[in-house]
Amino acid sequence: MDTTRRQFLGHAGAALGAAWFARGVARAGPPGDKPVPIDPPIETLRIVIGFAAGGSGDLLARSVAESLHGTHARTALVDNRIGAGGQLALLSMKTAPADGSTLLLTPSSMLTLFPHTYRQLPYDPLRDVAPVSLACTFDLAFAVGPQVDASVQTLADFIAWARAHPELANFGSPATGSSTHFVGEMLARAGNLPLRHVPYRGSRPAIVDLMGGQVAAVCTPLGDMLPHLQAGPIRLLGVCGSRRSRFVPEVPTFVEQGLRDIVADGWYAFYLPGGAGPQVVQRANAALRGALDDAQVVAMLARMGFDPAGSSAAELAALQRRDTERWGAVVKALGFAAV
Repeated sequence: MDTTRRQFLGHAGAALGAAWFARGVARAGPPGDKPVPIDPPIETLRIVIGFAAGGSGDLLARSVAESLHGTHARTALVDNRIGAGGQLALLSMKTAPADGSTLLLTPSSMLTLFPHTYRQLPYDPLRDVAPVSLACTFDLAFAVGPQVDASVQTLADFIAWARAHPELANFGSPATGSSTHFVGEMLARAGNLPLRHVPYRGSRPAIVDLMGGQVAAVCTPLGDMLPHLQAGPIRLLGVCGSRRSRFVPEVPTFVEQGLRDIVADGWYAFYLPGGAGPQVVQRANAALRGALDDAQVVAMLARMGFDPAGSSAAELAALQRRDTERWGAVVKALGFAAV
């Protein structure tokens, strides 16, 4: 292994570690009934999400809103603020009253990765948000399609195939500068591969091109691939979590396949505006953790390949800080230029 590769893997290993903290704050106990109403409930609760209706984050928000409707709030609704990779949603929440009536549901990237991939953000990822509770964790997965020889069944096989077919060696991800993009780049560096990145606008078009043979491989959240595994010509080669996914237990992790430094879990979490006081945060946390215990919410999460993972506000704040440091080291090691 050459010196550059050793340095990269050292940075990446320190950045991502053997296991991500999100796995350690999973929801305890079996799913229960709907939360008990609070008195007095919030008149109207708005859950802001930065992505279009019908996507995984939107469905999660709507499921939680339904659970909180009539209990934590007389009315609970989802507000889709689409644009700028989710940043418009955070800006909408940032300027809302800090009285608990507006929550942000966001993937981790906006607060832990974007600070390293954007030179200037229109929000402060620490001061402008108040952590409330983790919502769920999910795996990232690497898959190949019909463009890759059927004999390729493992990551080692793919590395060998990519070296033998440099003109075809590429991978798609839902966006440039995303965690899935960086996982693919880490695989390329670890295997010393000429692996070209093909950015898409979301997982769906990337998976369509994967199935159609227009791209060799794709790295996306596992849940986006699950509906296509039975009928489509997709082969999962590995998941990026610290342990195997319960949704595809037959698929080994990157670590199990010798890539010890590539460990990455995704997560969604709930936040309030930065000025929210401790009592407002505590009240929202109790309501959200009750909703994440709701049997219907748990079932919906499973359909999308998500694991419920409620947490305390302090645990979420610690997770955000740790992941911000970890992704900073990865982005620096990869030499990614912030936009």
